[in-house]
Amino acid sequence: MVGVSTLIYGVSAELDRDLSITEKSYRFKVNEGDGLIRVVNAFESQGLIRSADWVRLALQFEVHSLVVKPGDYQIEPGESIRQLLKRMDAGDVVVYPVTIPEGVTLDWMLARLWDHPQLARVLEGPRDERILSLITPYSAPEGLFLPETYLVQAGDTDLSVLERARNAMRETLSRAWLNRAENLPFNNAYEALILASIIEKETGVARERPDIAGVFTRRLQRGMRLQTDPTIIYGLGDDFDGNLKRRHLRDDKNPYNTYRISGLPPTPIALPGEAAISAALNPSPGSVLYFVAKGDGSHVFSETLSEHEKNVRRYQLQRKKDYRSSPR
Repeated sequence: MVGVSTLIYGVSAELDRDLSITEKSYRFKVNEGDGLIRVVNAFESQGLIRSADWVRLALQFEVHSLVVKPGDYQIEPGESIRQLLKRMDAGDVVVYPVTIPEGVTLDWMLARLWDHPQLARVLEGPRDERILSLITPYSAPEGLFLPETYLVQAGDTDLSVLERARNAMRETLSRAWLNRAENLPFNNAYEALILASIIEKETGVARERPDIAGVFTRRLQRGMRLQTDPTIIYGLGDDFDGNLKRRHLRDDKNPYNTYRISGLPPTPIALPGEAAISAALNPSPGSVLYFVAKGDGSHVFSETLSEHEKNVRRYQLQRKKDYRSSPR
């Protein structure tokens, strides 16, 4: 009995050997469908252990069976075979960030996901049936996914990230809707989301979002047209060449032309972040009805049309060479 116990102890000690890595750190990939035996064999083929046979034998004496989870695993110097296998059983995988900035479109988001080296593409495009099923009861997917930094692991899919972004937007919008100010010109949270997307495109200066929201809210309440360029540009799509022309402002066929339509456009025009949604539902009070870009990324606000026209002449008709409508 003593001899058998000694043998078992000696074999089990094989699991406490350090993995053989020559670099500061080493990444090992477990593919979907890989089992423990295949992983141990890969250890040997990659030179991480001296003998797969000995490790497999040692595993037979373990009290708790181990199940490896797919993903990338970071191996640090001094880590033992046992420690790594336990981390694989726990699914302690390497995660990778994928950042979706506020104000981009769903097309942009999909392109970012498809470019990510750790994500698998399963979606065909923004009108993929699997995306449309995520946004029920809405028919257009724009604006319904929260821009954020998501942590993914090797083998995740573009669809899995969209599912998380959709749930995050649903929760964010619901929470903001419950905490909204009184007497807003919205029939539902989706209309607030549309305005939030416009606010997101109008300014990247955080402190201005409630002020921009206040202007648009008052215009809606008074029956004034929003007259905002980003909606026209969105409606033009690929036809927009970077130069907004007068004929674009007069275009009756563009359903997003807020110089011609009353109220909100039919859908959001971008993916609004939490701050823009909060601003849309908690706009700054006051009597300001107009604003114009100053050329440094910020805006100047005015209460009257005459004051607004002066600001337009100052900042728009006499633009400086370094004029820009958004902050760096």
